[in-house]
Amino acid sequence: MRLGQTSAIYFLSKVLASVVGFLATIYFTRTLGEEIYGFYSVTLALVSWLGLVKTVGFGQAIIKRMSEEDNPHAYFTAGILVKGVLTLPVILGVFLFRDHVNSYVGQPVAEFVILILTVSVFRELVSAALKGTHRVHIYAPLNTAKQGAQSIAMVALVFLGWELTGMLFGYAIGTFVIAIIGLWIAGPKIVLPQWNHIVRLFDFAKFSWLGNMRKKTYSNMDIIMLGIFVPAGPIGIYAVAYTIGSFLGTFGDAMRGTLFPELSKQSASNDVSMVRSLTNDALSYAGLLLIPGIVGAAVIGDRLMLVYGDGFEVGAQVLTILIVGKLIYSYNNQLLNTLNAIDRPDLAFRANAVFIAGNLVLNVVLIYSIGWVGAAIATASSAAIGLVFGFYYTRRHVGFRIPLGEISRQCLAALIMGIAVYGARAVGETHPIAAYNEVFVVSLVGLGAGIYFLVLLAISSAFRTTVSRNLPFDVPLAGN
Repeated sequence: MRLGQTSAIYFLSKVLASVVGFLATIYFTRTLGEEIYGFYSVTLALVSWLGLVKTVGFGQAIIKRMSEEDNPHAYFTAGILVKGVLTLPVILGVFLFRDHVNSYVGQPVAEFVILILTVSVFRELVSAALKGTHRVHIYAPLNTAKQGAQSIAMVALVFLGWELTGMLFGYAIGTFVIAIIGLWIAGPKIVLPQWNHIVRLFDFAKFSWLGNMRKKTYSNMDIIMLGIFVPAGPIGIYAVAYTIGSFLGTFGDAMRGTLFPELSKQSASNDVSMVRSLTNDALSYAGLLLIPGIVGAAVIGDRLMLVYGDGFEVGAQVLTILIVGKLIYSYNNQLLNTLNAIDRPDLAFRANAVFIAGNLVLNVVLIYSIGWVGAAIATASSAAIGLVFGFYYTRRHVGFRIPLGEISRQCLAALIMGIAVYGARAVGETHPIAAYNEVFVVSLVGLGAGIYFLVLLAISSAFRTTVSRNLPFDVPLAGN
């Protein structure tokens, strides 16, 4: 299967998952309000950080070693043993300090933290098995199914009146059910590993663990810090804005997940030119949705946030800043993905260390100084710091080029889109349709997306070629 098609499957699956999550989130925020959603967001952020302790980079290490196709089942079993040993102390710690956990979140959630943490470990092992055996095109639809299963279970339990308990329990149920299905599809065998299998996992993980911390820092450090300084209500609004930004980064995430096993394989074959080419492709399209997303957020962000309920429109400024940060972070992700794939996690480790330190300091200082907007600024600023270091290390070892032409064309298409949507909003707000905010927003988003992609197809021959090559049927191109 072509990499572009695999990325497309991954992307479309994540889009579908995001749509399901989007609809479910609207139900939760409108039914329970921003405060309950804030408690839910803080709980998941806490689980994510506790999960970092038991992961210590071994998830990526399992994918890396299994993708090299040298006794993959032994590496999978070694990963089970390592993750099990690392997870048990964390679970015991949450149980022993459950009163402190409940006090931090503001709700009695310690038991759910343990439950979600446990099923998350299981799901990560299954995901590693799928990705490590080059089944990204299977992993992606399963991830969509996970989102669907979680949403269905959560909505059903909230409908029955379980509120926060229903959200957390439903999240765990959906995760577990799909992980079981993924395990059946992956079909990994339990093979007694040798000591060298564990050592090789450790050799990679001793550097890549900071990459996992970087990911958790970007996605959850702001929520964790907001949980200390800010009430649950604004946290719920902030979490919704972050979710929208994450959705716009799905294509970049899809490319990164698809390319890592292939980059790793080409690196193991010493095909430097192919590694360089794949890195260039990743940078060319990492911002495909994020660049127009920034413009769109600036033009209609307040109305988009209002879809989640009255009062959410105050998060429009935070939304725009978070999408800018996500764009920068997406470019950095592609570069660090290459470093890890060429077996230089030590360099990714250095870049990640700078990012994490900057993110922690900036979050504490800016949240304390200016509140939740400071969290968004800290996230974007630390992403920029990480990008500088990621660029330096990757350029030195791979020699990629910056695809300025393609990025500039995406910016131009987004600018044209923004002008058109701004005009459409101005005209539409004089029309009765504006009273139906959801319909109005969907119309503006659809108009903007259509204009952006049509303009990009018209001005970018590289984009036209990429689209044509990865369609399941042949499309004649002008000039070919």
